[in-house]
Amino acid sequence: MATESTDKRIKLRIARVICETDKIRRYVFESLDATPLPPFTAGANISVFLPNEVVRQYSLCGDPADRSRYEIAVLCEVDGRGGSKEIHRTFIEGGEVFISSPRNLFPLNQDANHNILLAGGIGVTPMIAMLQELESRQASYELHYCTRSIDTTAFLEFLTPRIQNGRVRIYHDGGDPARGLDIDAFLKSNDQDTHLYYCGPSGFMKAVKSASEHWPRKSVHFEYFAASSDENVLVATENSAFKVKIASTGEVFDIPSDSSIVDVLRDNGLPVDTQCEEGYCGSCMTRYLSGEPDHRDSVLDEEDRSQFMLICCSRAKSPCLVLDY
Repeated sequence: MATESTDKRIKLRIARVICETDKIRRYVFESLDATPLPPFTAGANISVFLPNEVVRQYSLCGDPADRSRYEIAVLCEVDGRGGSKEIHRTFIEGGEVFISSPRNLFPLNQDANHNILLAGGIGVTPMIAMLQELESRQASYELHYCTRSIDTTAFLEFLTPRIQNGRVRIYHDGGDPARGLDIDAFLKSNDQDTHLYYCGPSGFMKAVKSASEHWPRKSVHFEYFAASSDENVLVATENSAFKVKIASTGEVFDIPSDSSIVDVLRDNGLPVDTQCEEGYCGSCMTRYLSGEPDHRDSVLDEEDRSQFMLICCSRAKSPCLVLDY
């Protein structure tokens, strides 16, 4: 047996800890007995269960073809919520860690003639797996990677030969985005057979979203690595109470202003799979059958929102929502 699991958790060994930069460490996890790990595709992420019971999601940045290991890269956020600092403090070589199975909400399109990967800072992590998968199938791609300086650029050794052959370009802005990649100009033209993938901090995400509004919607793919600060995504309004009806049983639950749908469902014995509980991992995506949701996630596009909602963070504009549950 490759792993030991508890509550869907997979137990792995921390095989290596690699300093990519002063603040970014790459962690290599291997199975306890060298049995192949569950497969994953580029863009996938895992949940990491920390000793203090905090759960964080990280993109897998290793080669999807290599089932002997999983790799993640973690930026130590001094002003973050504490998860990255806990990992930097407690994860040492030879230690053990519990993770979830991989899941993918940011997959590569299989039919694109060309792929443009745009990364800001630590948002490069899913792109590292993507370019390896693209190379394995000899697909056309280019990676544009925006960082503050050479000293804050992760995966530099890995990327150097790809920089030399012209498939990767790195931009250093010294902390001033105006000195880096001109995103508006870069994305001004598009080809319907080219697909765009982007990931990075909130300012970067907002800039790329604005610059790619004229692109075909199905050609643009993105992933937030934290809850978006976009005012159009997270609505800073006072919460109102509403009701939720469970279609399969007819049960109706009151959702108070200070509780989420997930909280109430769990309190009433209905299991819900969640990870981030902030609207950016997508694990709690649920179909609704009637009512009008108040979408507050960073994941779903308009087509998805016509059928689904993330019940960890989203609420209701109508008095009652009927969930396909």
